[in-house]
Amino acid sequence: MTKKILFAALFAVTCLAASAQHEERTVDVFKPHWYIQAQGGGQYTLGELSFNKLLSPNAQVAVGYNFNKVVGARLNVNGWQSKAGSELNGKTYKWKYNYIAPALDATFNLSNLFCKYNPNRVVNFGVFAGIGLNIAFKNDEAKTAGEQMLADNAALVTANDQFVRYLWDGTKTRLMGQAGVTVDFRVSKAVSLGLEVSANTVNDYYNSKKAGNSDWYFNALAGIKINLGKTYTQKTIPACCKPAPAPEPKVIEKVVEKIVEKPVPAPVAEVKKVEPLRRDVFFTIKSTQITSEEMAKVEDIVNYLKENPAAKVSVTGYADKGTGNLTINRNLSKKRAEIVAQTLKKKGVSADRIVTDFKGDTEQPFAKNDLNRVSICIAK
Repeated sequence: MTKKILFAALFAVTCLAASAQHEERTVDVFKPHWYIQAQGGGQYTLGELSFNKLLSPNAQVAVGYNFNKVVGARLNVNGWQSKAGSELNGKTYKWKYNYIAPALDATFNLSNLFCKYNPNRVVNFGVFAGIGLNIAFKNDEAKTAGEQMLADNAALVTANDQFVRYLWDGTKTRLMGQAGVTVDFRVSKAVSLGLEVSANTVNDYYNSKKAGNSDWYFNALAGIKINLGKTYTQKTIPACCKPAPAPEPKVIEKVVEKIVEKPVPAPVAEVKKVEPLRRDVFFTIKSTQITSEEMAKVEDIVNYLKENPAAKVSVTGYADKGTGNLTINRNLSKKRAEIVAQTLKKKGVSADRIVTDFKGDTEQPFAKNDLNRVSICIAK
């Protein structure tokens, strides 16, 4: 008796676990895409003068491509102005010059790397690193400052002074390396606002002074990013399994030694019980078109009706409450029911076997909002 109770309890737990696996769900799938970007801000060129004297304007435009939810590439063009200066014998000399710096970066989305992918996440953190060219020009102020320095400090400054020997003019192209961090704030599916801070390094000639190491400048930018095309799609994961049918109880009868003759009953024709068929045809947001993945469910209904000539199917359209309004969702649910009915007719199902209805967003058959973009089809 104890064994029978334990077996029954184990069987009940197994059935509950199988039932839990039967629920359908919708997941967001990343889609590779291009984007464009425009930013503006300021630059600090590392030097011996005070911080505020070495600040200058900065701008950047870029085009990028996200290969997957974490890794991407970006071609950007940064530029405008850099500043430098020197203090000698209690007097300050400063100058500014222009540059443009095209670069190719590798980008990494840290939020998607360490957290589950979510296209609706409000804040995304990232890093980038790359190489490029710094093309500097219009360094006339440095030449003027150098001449003034020689005039004011003839006894201290010689022709071999570090400033004079590193002074450049014309246009100079130098190899540049850069790395930085980004923070993007989602505004809509296509638009996000972002902040970016980067560190950039070039050789020791950049600021017309000798320091014995590479020169550095730091950019702080704010701007807008616009995604081109869809950034993700939605996929419905079908039920993985169904609860196993309950085993038929076995009845063991005792053998009675006394034989009693009974008339053989007439055979009774077996009546096959046909179970109703339900298929939920899901739609993407604002759509009334049946995707190729959902079309397989329509085929199931067609095959069921062919195998059961007396069966009919009811098609009820719905719309999710999280999108649109009462009127839009009413029309949307009606069209979803009608497109399924039209598809069934095209596949050979007669119109008198199809009943359609629509509920708009007044009824929500599923707890998750996105699943209510659906036509529920019940054939019996």
